[in-house]
Amino acid sequence: MATFDLIGVGSPIMDLLARVPDDFLRRHVAGDKGGMVLVEAEEMARIVSLLGEAPAHATGGSAANATFNAARLGLRSTFLGKLGHDEAAEIYRRTFEAAGVDGRRFKRGPHANARCLALVTPDAQRTMRTCLGAALTLAPEEISAADFAGCRHAHIEGYLVFNQALADTVLAAARAAGCTTSLDLSSFEVVNASRAWLFGQFRRGIDIVFANEDEIRALFEDNSSPFDTLTRRLAGHGVLAAVKVGKDGAWIGQGEKLHRVEPRRVAQVVDTNGAGDAWAAGFLFAHLSGWPLPACGELASLMGAETVSHLGPIIPATRWPDVHAAARTLGPKS
Repeated sequence: MATFDLIGVGSPIMDLLARVPDDFLRRHVAGDKGGMVLVEAEEMARIVSLLGEAPAHATGGSAANATFNAARLGLRSTFLGKLGHDEAAEIYRRTFEAAGVDGRRFKRGPHANARCLALVTPDAQRTMRTCLGAALTLAPEEISAADFAGCRHAHIEGYLVFNQALADTVLAAARAAGCTTSLDLSSFEVVNASRAWLFGQFRRGIDIVFANEDEIRALFEDNSSPFDTLTRRLAGHGVLAAVKVGKDGAWIGQGEKLHRVEPRRVAQVVDTNGAGDAWAAGFLFAHLSGWPLPACGELASLMGAETVSHLGPIIPATRWPDVHAAARTLGPKS
């Protein structure tokens, strides 16, 4: 019997959260709104210095957010990634362990911990600039099947694909240990830089692929087809396709089957940062618990809606009793 239901793999990043007007991005931040760009520490410091007030802090990272939320839902979870050697790294580890995530598979490096500056505009969209620090030093030779021993499922963030040698090693090690796998495409920049690699990995065998509307369009270089069609195309590559389309809900495709996931309405969208990760956490909890796919989508939608209702990727502790109560109404009835 596996010791852990889930192992997340990615960069353990400390998030810096700031609300900014659209004009701030136009004047001070190069690149497309809504994307993620890797920057040096000096560039991040420059942007932070231009903010009107100090940013808030929260644990983050795509796969890390999903693992954190999955643990809070009840999956036995652990995480593989490289922490730094500073106070931020210790805060990160303690926060994860307090949420029930096993922290023994973190690797450590001598550099500062990874940080991500999430700039949230009034439309609740986040534009991210990331300095990976110690996380960037995680090397293929540090990864082996032993890192995945005792785990049922490995959830891997797409940002790892910027280092394709590392992503290849992670996926090979997870498969060698007998894990099923999921990949969150994470960003249209990831897809644009790695399209051929992604299709190659689909052929080698990835069980679940998570994508949002920008990522699925980038994957197929298709800006016009409806999302149900794109979901079928992704499922046609042999994966369970979970495609999130924001306020319009989601589509889930597996083989010839296609399921529409209705969106959960929220009173006010505050911040979309981490919503897709929370969606993945809900889906993985339900799927690994044996729920039917429509119910997996319902719990995923609940988690995403809860996350966009406040600033930052972490659902406040005060909200979890209501989240657990709502989740119980969605699961299979005994």
